[in-house]
Amino acid sequence: ASWRIMCRREVVSVEMPDPLAAEVLVDLPQMLFSFSGRINRMPYWMVGISLSAVSWLIVLVAGRILPGTLFLVGTVGVLIASCWIGLAMSVKRAHDRGRSGWFVLVCIVPLLNLWPLVEFYFLRGTHGANDYGQDPLGG
Repeated sequence: ASWRIMCRREVVSVEMPDPLAAEVLVDLPQMLFSFSGRINRMPYWMVGISLSAVSWLIVLVAGRILPGTLFLVGTVGVLIASCWIGLAMSVKRAHDRGRSGWFVLVCIVPLLNLWPLVEFYFLRGTHGANDYGQDPLGG
């Protein structure tokens, strides 16, 4: 799919990958579970929202159909998977901003945790290639 965008009185054509294309789906496990590379804000937002919704849905449904101990084990499994994916995505966002993955540890410090929140959710990554890979936006 391509988009036409009006930019400073010029029409700029931007090629966008089809979100259901085979190469996007093949990269999904790498995007969710790997700690290397870079991602821009859109996948970070989309995975965060999807992960929250799916995790809550699984826990709610499991609470209705599984007995106590099995429900607890399943909930812990969902929590571990969610934390791993969230951490991997946050490290890749830190990489996109030109920071080490260790920057994510700032998130556990009260009040200072607002800083990475703003950087990860609202600020564009570094333009062009950096130490962690190519610009995911191609710029």
